[in-house]
Amino acid sequence: MSRHVAVVTDSTAYLPQQTMEQHGITAVPLTVVLDDEALEEGTEISARSLAQALQKRRPVTTSRPGPERFAAAYRAAAESGAESIVSLHLSAEISGTYDAAVLAAADAPVPVRVVDTGMVAMALGFCALAAAETADAGGTLDEAVAAAEKRAQGTVAFFYVDTLDYLRRGGRIGAAQALLGSALAVKPLLQLDEGRIELREKVRTASKAIARLEEIAVERAGAAPVDIAVHHLAAPDRATLLADRLCERVPGLQELHVSEVGAVIGAHTGPGLLGVVVAPR
Repeated sequence: MSRHVAVVTDSTAYLPQQTMEQHGITAVPLTVVLDDEALEEGTEISARSLAQALQKRRPVTTSRPGPERFAAAYRAAAESGAESIVSLHLSAEISGTYDAAVLAAADAPVPVRVVDTGMVAMALGFCALAAAETADAGGTLDEAVAAAEKRAQGTVAFFYVDTLDYLRRGGRIGAAQALLGSALAVKPLLQLDEGRIELREKVRTASKAIARLEEIAVERAGAAPVDIAVHHLAAPDRATLLADRLCERVPGLQELHVSEVGAVIGAHTGPGLLGVVVAPR
């Protein structure tokens, strides 16, 4: 789709492919390094393959896209008729992706506004969608940026992981917090807080932790119009059950997305992940 304002994001937004095509959103892929082989998220490594590798304790790391990948995306948008670009990315607290986009934007053929949303997964996806919908309606670059930033301000993300070990290994959570969870044999509930992954609560069993995740999501949704995403890694039954419960309990639910996270986020959370994003309209 040709428009005056193009929207670029990265592969951790986990927007449905149909949605991206409908709104002309471009996603630049991050990289998963598996046994020293660099693989692009979304095209060269699947969530299922990643989960199997983690279960076998194969070495897995992730890396940001190089600035040249963003430069290519910006050139393509300009060649398609875009007069400006909003480039929306996962939290700079947990990835260097934002920095790579900023480097590429300096030499782009059209003005590019790079935004650190402080979000990840569909929390980022909802921001990109807000910007794209504004652009679709004829909005300016400033208006598209404002729409994304407004969505980010109200959006919250909570998630359950079976163990903090993967987050500790990747440096996404403090060793002391990870050790505490292991020592007490508790199941952690985490949240995004100012772009960082923080331990929110410690619950004794997986079933109680997932029930608590549901309660938190319902509380944060309230009765106002909201969109919700339920994410998982190698836990489809858990995700389906939680999504069904939220459909029953959230009166203002507008859109519900249920999806498996990609390899980049999965590498840092491990199999068993269950997450909820609540995004007020």
